[in-house]
Amino acid sequence: GRAIEDHELVMEVQSNWVMEEENKLYFRKNYAKYEFFKNPLSFFPDHMISFPSETNAAVSHSGILQMFLSSSTYPEIHGYLHAKEQGKKSWKKLYFLLRRSGFYFSTKGTSKEPRHLQFFCEFNNSDMYMSLTGKKISGAPTNYGFCFKPNKSGGTRDLKQLCADDEQSRTCWMTAIRLLKYGMQLYQNYMQPYHGRSGCSPLNITTMRSISENSLVAMDFSGHRSRIIENPTEALTVAVEEGLAWRRRGCLRLNSHGSPIAMSNMGMSIHRSQSWFHHKISREEAQRLILQHGLVDGVFLVRDSQSNPKTFVLSLSHGLKIKHFQIVPLEDDGKLFYTLDDGHTRFTDLIQLVEFYQLNKGVLPCKLKHYCARIAL
Repeated sequence: GRAIEDHELVMEVQSNWVMEEENKLYFRKNYAKYEFFKNPLSFFPDHMISFPSETNAAVSHSGILQMFLSSSTYPEIHGYLHAKEQGKKSWKKLYFLLRRSGFYFSTKGTSKEPRHLQFFCEFNNSDMYMSLTGKKISGAPTNYGFCFKPNKSGGTRDLKQLCADDEQSRTCWMTAIRLLKYGMQLYQNYMQPYHGRSGCSPLNITTMRSISENSLVAMDFSGHRSRIIENPTEALTVAVEEGLAWRRRGCLRLNSHGSPIAMSNMGMSIHRSQSWFHHKISREEAQRLILQHGLVDGVFLVRDSQSNPKTFVLSLSHGLKIKHFQIVPLEDDGKLFYTLDDGHTRFTDLIQLVEFYQLNKGVLPCKLKHYCARIAL
């Protein structure tokens, strides 16, 4: 799968497909599409990047992006990749270098001498794809695969298949190749939604709050006359109490016999209607879904635990890694609660738990920000 860039036309992408290919279009949010402009440190580790010899002073990470976008300079990306040998099932680990002149591998260890560098592929007439099932289908050594597919390709035999040893390496290679292929066009795509807004500067975007949001105030309608709540602590307390009261009213339903359904039973199933909840998917499926949405801090989903049918798992992206946290049900005085921290913080249902960690990171490495939808639109 690959992302369609903002400047690309869907019909032009489709026109490059040959008739016998079984390609499909899925539209899904990719939260990491321009994350490298905001947080380049996570995308270009020091051990994978070198600078031109004429660059004497130390280069800042914002300076790295300026070099990528420049027409005269380009940092060199280097490191080991596994490459599938053409026409064979075997994979070979080689030392690769990405330069403005092309993508090369060394025929002699880590030598960068021109006589040892062999051209691997070009980008102008190829598209870069992330491999989702390379380990299963192509026998790749790892799950971190990507490939180059020539336009008007005759099929999988023309693919240039590669795989990295970890997600950070793959992200670095793929990001650098996107920047090499599209250059300043990517930055224009990134800046396009912010043109005309005040407070926006290159590589330092600030989102402006709307006038309607700034005009909102907290109100208390419990007495004979309404009043504005000016104390932030009181306003937060009232909001929490109102939310719990709404939840109690919403959870009190009648069953087929006309009797109320217990809140504990509602709490056990109320999460099933939420877009962030995925019923019975494996850890591998959860990781693949998060990868498709982008390895941005705070991308998450909640799923059933496969090892323990009574528990749930929160799968969360942080620091270019996917981490899994077990949500454990607790019973106290006949009431069922859910917790992530051994009962220190308890929630009556999973919706309440997710809402809490969207506002507070608590025991998690970051807040929950973007959920993975169950289906693509």
